[in-house]
Amino acid sequence: MTILDWPFITPGIPDAWFTRDRVPLTKEEIRVLTLAKARLGSGMTVYDIGAGTGSLAVEAARLVAPGQVLAVEVNPLACDLIRQNSERFNLGNLQVVAGEAPEVLAGLPAPDRVLIGGSGGRLKDILARCHNLLHPGGIIVINAITPETLTTALTFGQGRGYRVAALAASLARLEPAGRVHFWRSLNPVHIVQLIKE
Repeated sequence: MTILDWPFITPGIPDAWFTRDRVPLTKEEIRVLTLAKARLGSGMTVYDIGAGTGSLAVEAARLVAPGQVLAVEVNPLACDLIRQNSERFNLGNLQVVAGEAPEVLAGLPAPDRVLIGGSGGRLKDILARCHNLLHPGGIIVINAITPETLTTALTFGQGRGYRVAALAASLARLEPAGRVHFWRSLNPVHIVQLIKE
């Protein structure tokens, strides 16, 4: 396996650098916004719940070293892809936690940050468990592609006294079409930031 080296301190590794198979991938531009909202720092412990291919986990692991990223994923194929992507970037601080959240979070080190990209319809339970584990001042960032996920995240944050912020990201990429170019829209994503007071 070829070891890849992203020579920049900023996130935004191109999507093509990740092995993905049929597992959803958080797009490069959304990763950049998500990581900015997470406000990561060296030495932090980060959960990436519903980690998919591990693209967010890989970028986070680079930013928090020597801290650790725990990539939580229930899909065995996705767990394998996370391991492959971690190896491709030679990361020793990214650990795959195979199993379903929130149950699999029991016994893990308390997080400074939580990234939630997938919840299997259990977002409310996952948020409740993360709330109990999250250090004071910690941040949860939820990427919501459905209105129901957005509503659940906002309602939870407001109900538990978090400082709540959100943005709607509707992005498009310039792509060639013969001798001209056109804009190809990416799926819109709502990014919710919950800061624990």
